[in-house]
Amino acid sequence: MIHPSAIIDSSAVIGKNVTVGPWTTIGPDVSIGDGCHISSHVVIKGPSVLGKNNRIYQFSTVGEDTPDLKYKGEPTRLVIGDNNTIREGVTIHRGTIQDKSETRIGDNNLLMAYAHVGHDCIVGSNIVMGNNSAIAGHVELGDWAIISGYSLIHQFVSLGPHSFIGPAAFVYHDVPAYVTAFGSPAEPRTINREGLKRRDFSIEQIALANKAYKVLYRRGLQLDEALKLIAELGDDVVITMLLQSLERSTRGIIR
Repeated sequence: MIHPSAIIDSSAVIGKNVTVGPWTTIGPDVSIGDGCHISSHVVIKGPSVLGKNNRIYQFSTVGEDTPDLKYKGEPTRLVIGDNNTIREGVTIHRGTIQDKSETRIGDNNLLMAYAHVGHDCIVGSNIVMGNNSAIAGHVELGDWAIISGYSLIHQFVSLGPHSFIGPAAFVYHDVPAYVTAFGSPAEPRTINREGLKRRDFSIEQIALANKAYKVLYRRGLQLDEALKLIAELGDDVVITMLLQSLERSTRGIIR
């Protein structure tokens, strides 16, 4: 299961039924869970913890130091959950002590070829990052967010759950839950109807999400005014999700 040309540090912990391809390097302080498949020419550095059944394709670099100039070699780490697919040439950096000292990636994510996850990012679960998309340091991605190919997410930006970023977009403000954003700079377009439908939200919930979106973006209201009116729409999960993403915003939302 482990190719004889692979270089694995003696302190690395390798789980059961793990495949490691030729010319892959696994450094010290790395833990790889059961059932992972590591292709050829992969570099994994620590401290890093990978869960179960992850698949990492060739030429990816996982757990490397960040190039952020404030990083001075402190012991920070990367934590990756289960069932993630990390395609060719993906780069994922560990954290910095100026934040939580940790980059974290959840479960069931797809990171397509040459995607980049910067230092101190918090990536939820069931997320898709398209080819050549990149998230800078301190970015947060809510569950089920989708970032299309060649899109760039500015540092400290938060993308709400079920949000959708169009191709080649540049996002430098927060994107609320289930809002779609297109352009450079990115602007709100509509709600992610298709995404919500695929995730079994009802017709009524999708209509309610669209109503909340119109309050936020179509009535010319100040944000605090919009928040009050959206809260009056009820306590359905689509309303709660939107309000939480708005209240957590630190960079201001795209308008």
